[in-house]
This record gives sequence, C-alpha cells and structure tokens, in this order.
Amino acid sequence: MDNHIRSIVMTFVRGIKQSEVYRNYCCQLNRIKEQPELYGKVNEFRKKNFDIQNSEPPESVMERLEDLEREYAWLRENVLVEDFLQAELAFCRMMQELDALIVRELDFQ
Repeated sequence: MDNHIRSIVMTFVRGIKQSEVYRNYCCQLNRIKEQPELYGKVNEFRKKNFDIQNSEPPESVMERLEDLEREYAWLRENVLVEDFLQAELAFCRMMQELDALIVRELDFQ
C-alpha cells in the first residue's frame, strides 16, 4: 500500500476510534468481559446468530432467528448483555454505512 494512502487510512481509523459509537462499543465490551461466563454465553449467541445469517437458506433465516431469540431471551433480559449488543449493533451499522459510502464514492461495481 502506498504510504500516502496508508497515512490517510490511519487518520480515518483514528476518527472512527474517537467516535461516540466506537467508544461506547469499547466501553460495553470491557464491561461485559469483566464477567467471563456471561461473555461466553453472549459469544455463543453471537456465533449462532452469525451462522444463521450466513449459512441458512434465505427463506428460513427469519424463522431460525426468531427461534434463536426465544432460546436466548433469558440472556437478553440482562441489561449488561443488552447494552453490549446494542452498542455492537450501532458500531456494525456505522461500519456498514462507511463501507457503502466508500464504495458509492469510488463508483466500485
């Protein structure tokens, strides 16, 4: 990678790290990691969620996600878990928006 582009990317990354969305995600991640057993359960949920969204036939995804939500409803009732998952979702959405913006502005097809 060209040094000029690398420098610009690092400035961009610093901007992301300074954003409220990223800082909140890091804060919530650190809070939940303080309870390793709970963090392990959250990771189980996240892995199953990821697997469903990325390996299931499209027509069964919603039904499987609803089943997963029911299976882990007890976990989602925990405020620490819910705060982390909401912060993670906000960060993921921000990254998706950034990716879409970059692709759109570069006319990458």
